Amino acid sequence: MNYYSLNKKAPNTSFKNAVIKGLASDKGLYFPETITPLPKSFFDTLDELSNTEIAFQTIKQFVVPDLPETILKNIIEDTLSFNFPIVKLNNNLSVLELFHGPTMAFKDVGARFMARCLGYFNKHNDQQVTVLVATSGDTGGAVANGFLGVKGVNVVILYPKGKVSKVQEKQLTTLGQNITALEVNGTFDDCQDMVKRAFLDNELTNKIQLTSANSINVARWLPQLFYFIFAYKQMYKIHKDIVFSVPSGNFGNVCAGMIAQQLGLPIKHFIAANNKNNVVTRYLKTGNYEPNSAIPTISNAMDVGNPSNFIRIKHIYKNNFKQLKENLSSYSYTDEETKLALIEIFNKYNYIADPHGAVGYLGGKAFIKQNPYMHCIFLETAHPTKFISTVENALKIKLNLPSNIEALMTKKKEALNISNYKDLKSFLLN
Repeated sequence: MNYYSLNKKAPNTSFKNAVIKGLASDKGLYFPETITPLPKSFFDTLDELSNTEIAFQTIKQFVVPDLPETILKNIIEDTLSFNFPIVKLNNNLSVLELFHGPTMAFKDVGARFMARCLGYFNKHNDQQVTVLVATSGDTGGAVANGFLGVKGVNVVILYPKGKVSKVQEKQLTTLGQNITALEVNGTFDDCQDMVKRAFLDNELTNKIQLTSANSINVARWLPQLFYFIFAYKQMYKIHKDIVFSVPSGNFGNVCAGMIAQQLGLPIKHFIAANNKNNVVTRYLKTGNYEPNSAIPTISNAMDVGNPSNFIRIKHIYKNNFKQLKENLSSYSYTDEETKLALIEIFNKYNYIADPHGAVGYLGGKAFIKQNPYMHCIFLETAHPTKFISTVENALKIKLNLPSNIEALMTKKKEALNISNYKDLKSFLLN
């Protein structure tokens, strides 16, 4: 499988090179040259297959031969070492829990998959690779955990000062070894812009090998398609008309779901559930795509004003606005609405959600109101204790910290403070 840049001004390249480069030389995101649908019989018999077999069959066309099949199977087995359960709330709504990995966030799968791919590609290379990643919350912790101790790889994580939760900050600032955290005086979009700028800085890239572990990287982005197939596997014999409500920030997750759909997964519709960072909600209403500066909210992992992956979504639908609207709806919610949703989910279903899951719940609920024959699965993307103060204040309860998070809270934060790209460049060069 080869990949091409969506800006179409850079040479096509292999999966291996796309992973190592992260971003094409013309600033474009990489996209697979072809997507070959799997036979209908595969999806009709999902309940007979293990998650590892499903993952292997669905991703192998995108990564073989750069990853030999035996290596790919080992990477998948190592990546998927935890469960992806569904909790049914009522006849129209279920929740897919994606927080059972080591950092209790949905990004564990992509980060672990990419770390193992890069470790394989770099095992005979004497040159160090620097993974440069921006985080609005959960990406940093997942990447730090996934790459911890990987030979020949250094990880540099940029995060916005004061705009991630205490647990999220501890997960990316306390590991040491080959992980360095940079605390940025700015927003997530500032962090992301610095990362993109670094990739295009010849003075930097001539001296160090940079790659990205954000969802712009194909090895971080594509494995997220597994979630949707795992969920469908659990529900397709109970409900025929399944839709997904995805809490959406940088739009890598919902975009990966659309790739699963392109492979033949019979999903009826997607809902992009936004907080006040609602550039896509506005776009689907007006047809005008107008990125904004990120607005801080209590669902901080979605505080993205210019989502990188939306260009991939538009490309899937060949920039046909009408076709995209037929398959994607979007709703936006305030912090107050999110808090009320946390309370409603708890009181009606005795279920404790996190703020991002609550936004997904609201999006699913709004869609089901107009489409009562559908069954919506909304994604619970992080464990509620990662946002413990918000959840406890809303629900008036006390949450017990999981042991792995409790152990983190006593560790010392180690982070360097930077303000601009000049500071980042100076750090990387020195």
